[in-house]
Amino acid sequence: MAAIGRFQKGDDIFHAKIVDGELFRLQGDVFGSPSFDRKPTPTKGVKTLVPVTPSKVIAVGLNYADHARESGKPLPKEPLFWFKATTSLLADGGKIEIPFADHRTDFEAELAIVIGRRIRNVTPNAAPRYIFGYTSAQDISDRTIQNAESQWARAKSFDTFTPLGPYVETKLDPHSLSIQQFQNGQLRQNSATDQLIFNCYELVSFISTNMTLLPGDVILTGTPSGVGPIVSGDRLEVRIGGLAPLINTVK
Repeated sequence: MAAIGRFQKGDDIFHAKIVDGELFRLQGDVFGSPSFDRKPTPTKGVKTLVPVTPSKVIAVGLNYADHARESGKPLPKEPLFWFKATTSLLADGGKIEIPFADHRTDFEAELAIVIGRRIRNVTPNAAPRYIFGYTSAQDISDRTIQNAESQWARAKSFDTFTPLGPYVETKLDPHSLSIQQFQNGQLRQNSATDQLIFNCYELVSFISTNMTLLPGDVILTGTPSGVGPIVSGDRLEVRIGGLAPLINTVK
């Protein structure tokens, strides 16, 4: 696998390849044909950022049969998707903020697709050529608002409601990855991406028939069963296959 991250040191923001914990700066367009420094960059004072800056974040719902059943909803005949605000993105290590203490707010572990090339109207077979890589995500959801409204964007777009990262793996088969959610060390969600109703390539193809996708755009592929509420002080960890874990706390 090849992990690419986005980092900041002072006012300098840069992408780098991560090899055995060392950072090798990227030169050129991360979505083009970049080169990498041969010598690692000192990591002192370096902050990990969200790995990409998408023009849009697209979330797919009810894409695991077990989650649809626990939600009491029928299986979708086509992918169900909506937009999350890009301002909801949160880096690895960041704090998820609960806006309303009296609302139920849930975690949802998800595999995220990162688009690497401009794409419109492609087949599932062609979709892999347009995917930059994959990373871990959370689709934090205010259930009180979600259950009161027919549109879900508001319930899922509060600031900090989309933890993403820490890195993008550019060489990864997404079809049979374990996906787990830990809350304070306790396993809450435990499934695999071979349980997706619509797999990653089918999702990219379907969404591309409805809109143009741009480099850096993010697609959250859905969550398995086991979603549950979060409270201040929680430590959440998403582990997907061989990806670096995504760890966030709650306040």
